[in-house]
Amino acid sequence: MKLSKHIVLVFLTLLVSQITFAQVKFETKVSKNKLGINERLRVDFEMNQDGDHFNPPDFSNFTVVGGPNQSVSNSWINGVRSFTKTYSYFLAPKKQGTFTIDQATITIDGKIYKTIPVKIQVTAAVDIPKDPDDPNYIASENIHLVAEISKTNPYLNEAITVVYKLYVSPDTGVDNWQEIDSPRYNDFWSQNIDMQGQKVQTGTYNGETYRFLVLRKTVLYPQKSGKLDIEPLSLDITVQVPTSRRDIFGRRLMMQAHRTVSAGKKTINVKPLPEAGKPADFSGAVGDFSFDVSLSKTELKASESLQAKVEVKGNGNLKLIKLPKISLPSSLEVYEPEHNENVRTTLDGMQGSISDTYTVVPQYKGKYPTPSISFSYFDLKTETYKRLSSDEKVIDVLDGPLNNLNENSTTSNTVKQPVVLNKDQFAFIKTKTQFTSIKPSYFFETKLFWGSLLLPFLAIPFAILIRKKKAERDADVYGNKIRAADRLAKKYLSNAKKSLGQKEAFYVAMEKALHNYLKAKLRIETSDLSKDKIKTLLSDRGVDEETIKDFSSIMENCDLARYTPITAVTMQEDYDKAAKTISLIDKQAR
Repeated sequence: MKLSKHIVLVFLTLLVSQITFAQVKFETKVSKNKLGINERLRVDFEMNQDGDHFNPPDFSNFTVVGGPNQSVSNSWINGVRSFTKTYSYFLAPKKQGTFTIDQATITIDGKIYKTIPVKIQVTAAVDIPKDPDDPNYIASENIHLVAEISKTNPYLNEAITVVYKLYVSPDTGVDNWQEIDSPRYNDFWSQNIDMQGQKVQTGTYNGETYRFLVLRKTVLYPQKSGKLDIEPLSLDITVQVPTSRRDIFGRRLMMQAHRTVSAGKKTINVKPLPEAGKPADFSGAVGDFSFDVSLSKTELKASESLQAKVEVKGNGNLKLIKLPKISLPSSLEVYEPEHNENVRTTLDGMQGSISDTYTVVPQYKGKYPTPSISFSYFDLKTETYKRLSSDEKVIDVLDGPLNNLNENSTTSNTVKQPVVLNKDQFAFIKTKTQFTSIKPSYFFETKLFWGSLLLPFLAIPFAILIRKKKAERDADVYGNKIRAADRLAKKYLSNAKKSLGQKEAFYVAMEKALHNYLKAKLRIETSDLSKDKIKTLLSDRGVDEETIKDFSSIMENCDLARYTPITAVTMQEDYDKAAKTISLIDKQAR
């Protein structure tokens, strides 16, 4: 009786353990539910059974600075299997507030499972512990982003420059960076200066020697007076920082860390232009300018044309200037001007010239004066308004009809011009025609009819030739096997190829492609096998040692690449090597 009770107890224990193991768990785990805006959040999506088609949530209020990283744990303890698969992400909050990590989904045994949403509270920045072995603390001390502004109290429409510099201590390395927040220049006219060919320089920051790189130079022209804000530039940087530990050769060990740096918001106090002495025709020009009105010719005949050019040269807000209109007598026909700009932007602001070119056509003989016009601007050197005026010029029309209303004409007589008829004036009217008769035609007499009739007979030899070539190709077993292997490699690596240049996404897709290939080729679940077991199975299938070695090295690269700097060239080499290896395995495996 006691023995039967023990048997029942053991049976119930095994049944409960099997039911417990069969229950699918898919949940979200976070490193903390409350963090400062300058801290990082780790999010793990963990499952106890392998699945496919994992879809993460939209981290709209966070910046993904790391991941997805995939890890698998598979163990047997006292005959009981324990399996865990995890997708990990590292997030940086974009702003303060309470946010939700939405549901992630995955397919396990044909069913879709979802996680439970998790709420995260983001507070103001918190103090980072001053731990000399903490890579985040070391990065915060060794990397600084600075915005240098040429002038903080400019006049309205006066040029100022903002130069963004990234300072890095000599013993710290920068792998890459990406912009989180780009500066917005509300109420400014702005233009970025070309930064090609920039080199790392050496300078001083807070009295210490740093290396620095100029990231951006921008010229700004304030468009309103008062206090104006320049939004900050923020970067997420991946760095290699030294630790207090050393290797067996005495060299410092380096650790990778992520650092979010910001240049901070800057405030500019813009002074309005003085009202005292402001000309009535002042249009907002600020700087140092010269003004000129020129004519391409001063003597010509009626119906000929000349160009009148109104031009401003100098240094200032040239692209924002409205040029004065030219004033000419009504007897001159004036066309709309052609606007030209020859302006370059440097750290000193806009330099060059702008002009309006008018085409002028006189209709009558006579002398026509061009009145003087003026241009006014605010001179930053003297902080006063200046007015420039053009010289008065005379356009002398030497030949043409006289205008009796023109007081400048030499005579007041009206001279009527004779009408000259052109002998070809009515040449377009056809008085004779050339008609030809049209003979009736029939379709069966055309080339199209005979071509359509003979084409099927001519196509028969080509069909026989194509069929023969197809039979020869079908008989080429080795060649077909090679072509099928190449197509298979491209099929599995298609997603990895789309992610070339994106390290994390590329190697996740590469690893998934290799696992899926083995699953299809060997008909196994790769999560159940170790690397040594995979090598044994490939060797049993007849795959040579060199190919197995290449396959193993690619798998190792997928694991190591997430934690080491990788270039686009290395990713392309790994992709080519993977395609070649899959093709070789498919050709060699029995």
